[in-house]
Amino acid sequence: MPTIVENVKAVQASLKEKLAQTGRETDEVLVVAVTKTHPVETIESALKAGIRHFGENKVQEARRKLPFITEPYEGFHYIGRLQTNKINALLELEPILIHSIDSLNLAVNLNKRCETRGRVQDILVQVNTTGEQSKSGCEPGETIELVQQISDLPNLRVKGLMTIGLMSDDAEKTRPSFKLLKELFDELKNKENAGYEMRWLSMGMSGDYLTAIEEGANIIRLGSVLFGERDYGGDR
Repeated sequence: MPTIVENVKAVQASLKEKLAQTGRETDEVLVVAVTKTHPVETIESALKAGIRHFGENKVQEARRKLPFITEPYEGFHYIGRLQTNKINALLELEPILIHSIDSLNLAVNLNKRCETRGRVQDILVQVNTTGEQSKSGCEPGETIELVQQISDLPNLRVKGLMTIGLMSDDAEKTRPSFKLLKELFDELKNKENAGYEMRWLSMGMSGDYLTAIEEGANIIRLGSVLFGERDYGGDR
């Protein structure tokens, strides 16, 4: 069984090759290790292996882990569904980026809590590009308006878009989802103003991250390809 160090090196090599094929530089892409269900020791092994950013899906789990991480890292990302009653607990952890804002109501609540703390929070707007009922995210047709509405909130900074691709063993089947998000990203970038910045395009996980890179992703969220498969459904 490969070690985390070996897995990180393999991902770095595959990224370098794919980015070279697409005329992009390796430092254009941010790898976020998805560490849900993994203990602090595993996270620290990944950090020692060269991972600099990691993400958690549940606030309670993140609260149990972050205080005990001693290895230096550059950013903690929150990538799961965010409930309004967990906002304060999440903000205590000072996430560098929240990937999962999918409604104006959630954004307004987050903005209020940030204002109380004197904090300005970077976020991504999550878009449901597959039409699956099980997935969070605003509708594609609502994305432009939602980004513009959130950009008026003084304590939030919209920094890009996020999506979760189609659940499939065939990465090609998720390509249309990535194409759609990139189209929305580009449309917003063309309208870009002081209220938001299309900096990050967060899409692609362990089974489809190379496809996502081909479609323009610059944040990929990797779990099983770094840490091995989980027994209850993986990192998707």
